[in-house]
Amino acid sequence: MLNTLLTDFRIIFDRDPAARNPVEVLLCYPGLHALWLHRFAHLLYKAQLPIIPRVISHGARFLTGIEIHPGACIGKGVFIDHGMGVVIGETAIIGDYALIYQGVTLGGTGKESGKRHPTLGENVVVGAGAKVLGNLTLGDDVRIGAGSVVLRDVPSNCTVVGIPGRVVYRSGVKVNPLEHANLPDSEAKVIRTLLDRIEALEDQVKTLQTQPPQVVVAVGARTREADDTQAVGTIPLALAHYERCLMADREIEEFLDGTGI
Repeated sequence: MLNTLLTDFRIIFDRDPAARNPVEVLLCYPGLHALWLHRFAHLLYKAQLPIIPRVISHGARFLTGIEIHPGACIGKGVFIDHGMGVVIGETAIIGDYALIYQGVTLGGTGKESGKRHPTLGENVVVGAGAKVLGNLTLGDDVRIGAGSVVLRDVPSNCTVVGIPGRVVYRSGVKVNPLEHANLPDSEAKVIRTLLDRIEALEDQVKTLQTQPPQVVVAVGARTREADDTQAVGTIPLALAHYERCLMADREIEEFLDGTGI
């Protein structure tokens, strides 16, 4: 337990550039206060002591603005930055070294019993105002963009943005957990793809409108050979256009399907 408390304390200096000295952190960081009070309440909760764990949780909420149910399981090195308005439900599980910002909700849906809150892996970053709802799992090194609403499982090493949350894979890219501005805009990408498709169709319509009507008179085999040559020449252009359309359709389908979630 002592090692866990020390890890909670030390991680603040790694995650918050405003942390200047130990005394300031001990006295002025509500996220640390709420987390330490929760760890004490969680021990009493596991010992099945009635009422008192909830009273401690309620007192911590009054002092810090952070509501953590004593039944929640929170790993070591978790940092709740600022933390006002954070809500963590009873059956939530948070892995080691998670970073949670203000206004985050790890909540349930409906009135089902049993496991009904999210499970977060290690090194997960949940941006300000994000909502993760239901009995779902976020893999390791997942980043949730600010204001996102996550309703389905998320694989490891992914970034989730939007409402509802959609995954964007970032395989092989190491991202600093504090770089919250470095988030992809999947909606803008799909809108750009649709605009490009519309512009291409408009160009095709203009080309067809400007071309004069052609009257073809077949004269022996020579005309057929010329027609065959012209048709063969248009095949690569048609294939290239078809491939571009397939790529655009794939991007749109991935956006609508949430890229796998």
